[in-house]
Amino acid sequence: MTTAYINARLIDPKTGYDGKGILVTDGENIAAFGPDAVAPANATVVDCGGRILCPGFIDMRAHRVDAESALKGGITTVILQPDQTTVIDTDAVVERIRRRSEDSETVNVFPMGTATRGMQGSQIAEIGQMQQSGAVGFTDCRTPVSDSQVMRRLLEYSGYFGALIVQFAEDKSLANGAVAHEGEIATRLGLTGVPAAAEVIQIERDARLAELTGARIHFALISSRDGVEAIKLAKKRGIKVTCSTAPHYLHLNDNALEGYRTFAKVRPPLRSEQDRLALIAGMADGTIDTLVSDHDPKSADVKRLPFGQAAEGLVGFETMLPLALAHVHAGKVELMTLLRSLTSKPADLLGLPSGSLEVGAPADLVIFDPDKPWRIVQDDLLSSAKNMPFDTLPVQGQVWQTVVAGKSLYSAA
Repeated sequence: MTTAYINARLIDPKTGYDGKGILVTDGENIAAFGPDAVAPANATVVDCGGRILCPGFIDMRAHRVDAESALKGGITTVILQPDQTTVIDTDAVVERIRRRSEDSETVNVFPMGTATRGMQGSQIAEIGQMQQSGAVGFTDCRTPVSDSQVMRRLLEYSGYFGALIVQFAEDKSLANGAVAHEGEIATRLGLTGVPAAAEVIQIERDARLAELTGARIHFALISSRDGVEAIKLAKKRGIKVTCSTAPHYLHLNDNALEGYRTFAKVRPPLRSEQDRLALIAGMADGTIDTLVSDHDPKSADVKRLPFGQAAEGLVGFETMLPLALAHVHAGKVELMTLLRSLTSKPADLLGLPSGSLEVGAPADLVIFDPDKPWRIVQDDLLSSAKNMPFDTLPVQGQVWQTVVAGKSLYSAA
């Protein structure tokens, strides 16, 4: 099927293109785009009404697929973390997930395999076999690889395959038993805290090991000012280091825990206002490479518990874009920088063919109105659970249509 998207503001973060024009898809791929593109006579015409059309978002960190919720959030590719009921630590599990995704005709799903067997941190997983089966990265999810020798061997081994190792930036012993950021709020609430130093210590050790081995390493969910500075210094030294953060770290600080609000319990924890502002600055200057949702649906029966016992995590597919756009509207982050962190940068890191509007690229697209005001309502979410601390929050920016492989799979009413 040929479709022509007309009257669009086309933004291609990979090339920096931003201008009005037409984009044409032919089947599963982009056939033409730009101000000089022409709608074929046989094309189905979609009038974008001046809205932004850009590559579909690639979410590098999600713990569940939740396809309908992802599509509503403009996400066309979900990178599934290995902490599933069946842990993703063999090529057979990777193959099964990829086959199911290819047959489903919905959001693209690529798994990350475990970095160590069973996420136990002692033996390196079969990275080569899993990568051959379709794994796009390797991580032990929220369990950092603590043993320095294991991490060194992991990085050396990954270098043979050009594989991306993703590390959770948290020193395990400093974080043991902690449920909040170590600071005034945790002290007042009587909660065990983890200092930001736990993040920095892990980053500095692993950056040194990446420098030693020449391998790539990506740090998931940077949450602190010192973490941003550690990444910045590593990049200046030429180390192959990248990192991500999530919108809730840009939007909230540890004040959100007041009243023991378990829906704001995440890991790493929400930190101080200084940390939040440093993360926004890190997004703006490119120190932080990608933005992720860390989408993790949890039922009320594991979230509505005493704070120490409540599960960590929140849902983030549908709120990722509007929460991130808040910093664009405030003049803190450039729109192109934000969209690059959601499209071309994750595509480049993971070796995916999507993430751009180039002719021949997959027709994975999102069309959104960056200025449309609306209110986040928990009960309106399509997610399989509703655990998030943004209920009733007024925001700007809403997805109008999401296209995967040339097919419109979500359209706003």
